[in-house]
Amino acid sequence: MVNSIINQLEELRTLNPLVNNITNLVVMNNTANALLALGASPVMAHSPAEIEDVVALSRSLVINIGTLSTSWIESMFKAASHASTIGCPWVLDPVGAGISVLRNEALKQLLSLRPTVIRGNASEILALADFSQATTKGVDSTAHSSSALHAAIKLQDSYKSIICISGEIDYIISANEIIEVHNGHIMMTKVTGLGCTSSALIGAFLGLRNDTVEETIAGVAVLSLAGELAARTAKGPGSLQMHLLDALYNLDTATLQRELNIQRYARRD
Repeated sequence: MVNSIINQLEELRTLNPLVNNITNLVVMNNTANALLALGASPVMAHSPAEIEDVVALSRSLVINIGTLSTSWIESMFKAASHASTIGCPWVLDPVGAGISVLRNEALKQLLSLRPTVIRGNASEILALADFSQATTKGVDSTAHSSSALHAAIKLQDSYKSIICISGEIDYIISANEIIEVHNGHIMMTKVTGLGCTSSALIGAFLGLRNDTVEETIAGVAVLSLAGELAARTAKGPGSLQMHLLDALYNLDTATLQRELNIQRYARRD
């Protein structure tokens, strides 16, 4: 599995895939910089008038609902629909799922378009699995990642998407497997939008268009490892952001082989 990530990162840096992000205003700059540091090419097009043209040019699409507006919701639907039509892989990041009727209704429509990957924290995954039981304090998780495993399996079975739960342990749930990523650092929770960055990096690897499960694992693992490496020299959340970009840029074969901590299991529902 580590060799797969090494090979994918090498291919990504050669291909430089274009990743279109309809993402929230809080994280646009950080997301774009992380994609550039990794070796991908970000675009942040969100106008309904151009979104289908941009999706057609892109290797993948990331939809992040963090800062919703009427026009952005229209763009999200148009982008996801066009991506599904032309076979462009796309990621749904359900930021703040469960906090409002508007957000929940938008998510229901986006889910109907069958995202390739859904990545959220435990509270967001729990909300997606059952909007009527959603409880959250906002965009931050109020639950441990492992508590959303049953909900993630339910979502995977319903929509056939690969489901990622971010947290102390990151989980990736596919049709046949559960993968655990044990890299990361608690300081990452003090920097806004690193979950959003994980979604963007998943999108970058999906741009390879070879194996969606392996590409999803790579996106999750690379971001978590970069955060862990950054925390070793950061003095706080501010410098963590800087060191994380440097870690992404400098990731190499030896570091990946030495540092990645991933476990893989067959699903037994």
